[in-house]
Amino acid sequence: MIDLSTTYMGLRLKNPVVASSSPISKTLDGLKRLEDNGAAAVVMYSLFEEQINFESLELDHYLSFGTNSFAEALTYFPDLPHYNIGPDAYLEHIRKAKQAIGIPVIGSLNGVSTGGWIRYAQLIEEAGADAIEINAYYIPTDLLLSGAEVEQVYIDLARDVKTSVKIPVAIKLNHFLSSIPYVANRLDQVGIDGLALFNRFYQPDIDLENLEVLPNLALSSPNELRVRLRWAAILYGRIRADLALTGGVHSAPDVLKAMMVGAKAAMMTSALLKNGTAYLREVLRDLNIWMEEHEYESIQQMQGSMSQRAVAQPAAFERANYMKVLQSFETKMI
Repeated sequence: MIDLSTTYMGLRLKNPVVASSSPISKTLDGLKRLEDNGAAAVVMYSLFEEQINFESLELDHYLSFGTNSFAEALTYFPDLPHYNIGPDAYLEHIRKAKQAIGIPVIGSLNGVSTGGWIRYAQLIEEAGADAIEINAYYIPTDLLLSGAEVEQVYIDLARDVKTSVKIPVAIKLNHFLSSIPYVANRLDQVGIDGLALFNRFYQPDIDLENLEVLPNLALSSPNELRVRLRWAAILYGRIRADLALTGGVHSAPDVLKAMMVGAKAAMMTSALLKNGTAYLREVLRDLNIWMEEHEYESIQQMQGSMSQRAVAQPAAFERANYMKVLQSFETKMI
């Protein structure tokens, strides 16, 4: 019998496939379908910083960084009272989710400053969430804001939330930081329990007919997994925090690769939105088949086996591989 179980931030998971934050988790029916089809845990859709601030009639100063007209900048946000559901309803949804399903429920806070986050982190804990994920979605545009200051925002945020609750806390980073290992190490030092690699920044588009900037949502592709594999492989064994890969996980091979570079969980959203929650059964079936064919008895057996510390050519994850890749492409052109 193949053992698919793993642990993430101390949470026991029946398999490594976690349903990451998505509209599916907005209803109890959606949560039940995720559990019934095999999801090992679910990250709830996010409670946004703007919603918390709106409730208290104040907007955090980070919201206005780099904006020439604050009033105009606010027009890009949705009508906040009608976006998702309010903070109180979010907490109630977590309570009901814990009663409705038996897998771990991870609350999600989306923003970049502490503000009311500490209070709501505590309330999410009181509502019964098994852990909290900080979705640090921040695009710095201030010409005077240094990279070090941006990194400190993440570190301060993680420290303040972590020290305010007793349940595990993960932070979802982006891969545009100047030094990912440095930030990961600093986050490790403040006691963060998990690193989710990586956040996907949604890029705006231009409407050429109406000359408007349009929000544009594009689902992830499997190619996006590669940057996550690289950094998980580099970080594995060097920090205490557990690693989760999110963005680009679409199939059983993607889950296997995530485990081999050292991740404890592989988070999936786009594939479920595209194929439905029943697709989870196919992924888990293929996972079992591959492991049986290749004589793996457990997920733990493969975790970290292809990390930078374990492979015969660790430089493959660094710059040394750059010239080799270019050379292989040139060879194909001849």
